[in-house]
Amino acid sequence: LQDEETRKDYDYMLDHPEEYYRHYYHYYRRRLAPKVDVTIVILVTVCAISVFQFFSWWSSYNEAINYLASVPKYRIQATEIARQQGLLNKTKEKGKNRRSKEEIREEEEEIIKDIIKNKIDIKGGYQKPKIYDILLFQILLAPFYWCKYVVWYCWWIYCFTIKGQEYGVEEKLYIIRRYMKMSQSQFDSLEDHQKETFLERQLWIRENYEVYKREQEEELKKKMAMDPRWKRYRRWMRNEGPGRLTFIDD
Repeated sequence: LQDEETRKDYDYMLDHPEEYYRHYYHYYRRRLAPKVDVTIVILVTVCAISVFQFFSWWSSYNEAINYLASVPKYRIQATEIARQQGLLNKTKEKGKNRRSKEEIREEEEEIIKDIIKNKIDIKGGYQKPKIYDILLFQILLAPFYWCKYVVWYCWWIYCFTIKGQEYGVEEKLYIIRRYMKMSQSQFDSLEDHQKETFLERQLWIRENYEVYKREQEEELKKKMAMDPRWKRYRRWMRNEGPGRLTFIDD
């Protein structure tokens, strides 16, 4: 009876002894309720999500490598590099160390994939996973990231607002990325020639970006107008439509 909630139930029982089943319900509910710390539950949940994230990213990364290994352009380049480094010659051994064609083929495939991993920088959603990107480390490092952002923001205000310095390449690309509402990983996945086009057109200037945005929207409309799939869809919407209601009697 030292617990306040339990004491209230006890006093209520003394005042209402006729509510027999209600007293038993409250008694066993407190006795059988799980005594688990909420902090432990949250920690276990975050760890489980982090493990799932990490293995899911590894799976996506391996899928990207397998796909690139099947593309002739990258496969030929990787095979040529492997031959220059003498890696493919080691797979064809004779005598006691001779292996089956299947084993040789599997080893050559692994060599080609390793070269693709080392030579090609995959960006975006299929990039190589990093331990610091999972949820657990993001939560632990949140204060550090926040302090880093505050310092960076103060530096930006001091350099470009107070002192009026000109933007560098990184600063220009940052402004363009913010205008496009893209994440850092999405922007990094763009080709270098696309970023060069952004800089040539001076898209860090708001007026230039608005012109570029309208051009892209018009180009997208033209492509959709010429796309036969969109033509069929518009024809279907015009003739049938999704779930049209009518008041015509059968």
